[in-house]
Amino acid sequence: MNLSNLEENLGLKFKDRRLLEQALTHRSYLNENKDKKLVSNERLEFLGDAVLSLIVSNFLYQKFSSSAEGDLTNFRASLVKTPTLAKIAQKIELGKCLFLSRGEEEGGGRENPGILADSLEALIGAIFLDNGLAKTTGFVTTHLLPVLSEVIESKTLKDFKSLLQEKTQAKDKTSPTYKVLKVVGPDHNRIFTIGVFLNAKKLGVGTGRSKQEAEQEAAKAALEKL
Repeated sequence: MNLSNLEENLGLKFKDRRLLEQALTHRSYLNENKDKKLVSNERLEFLGDAVLSLIVSNFLYQKFSSSAEGDLTNFRASLVKTPTLAKIAQKIELGKCLFLSRGEEEGGGRENPGILADSLEALIGAIFLDNGLAKTTGFVTTHLLPVLSEVIESKTLKDFKSLLQEKTQAKDKTSPTYKVLKVVGPDHNRIFTIGVFLNAKKLGVGTGRSKQEAEQEAAKAALEKL
C-alpha cells in the first residue's frame, strides 16, 4: 500500500510528506540504508505518546466528570496499552507501509504488536506536527476513543491486581508481591517483564510498556491459573 492510500485510511493529507515517511521508519531500516541519511520514528513516537496521553486524558476528564482519579487512570491505561494501539494500527493497515529491515520483515515485524503500537504513536506525533492539535484530536477521536465504549460495555476493563489481591487474601490470608524480571529497550521506550509471586511461588508473568501495565498483565495471568 502506498502513502496516498494510507492517507485515505487516515482521513487526512500531510503537508510535509517527510514527516509521514519518518513516522513509518523503524530503526532497523536505518542499518540497511545508511546512505539515505534517514531518521527513525523514535523521536516522533516520544512526542506522539505525550500527545495521545493529553488527548485521551482530556476526553476522559470531560466525559466522566464524577469518576475518581484511579478510575480515569485505569480507563486511560486500557486505551493506550500496546494491544489496543496495535489493533487500531491493524485497522488502518499501518503495517503495510512500515519501512523495516529485511530481518525484521522476515521475523513478522509488520504484525508485531510492539512495532505497530510504537509506529501508531509516531504517526500521531507526525500528525500533530503537520496538522496541529485539532486534527490530531479528530484522528484519535475517530480511531481510538470508540474502543473505550467497547471496553466499558464488554466489562473487560478490570483492575486485575485488586482482583488477585482479594482472591489471595480470602484464600491464603496473604498478598501477592511483584518483581521486575527484565527491562529492555531505550529509556523512552522500555518494555517491562514482571512476575507476581505468592509465598515465593511464581503465579504469573506479564509484559508492558510501564510497570503498571506489566503488573496488571501478570495479575491477569495469575488469575487465569487460580
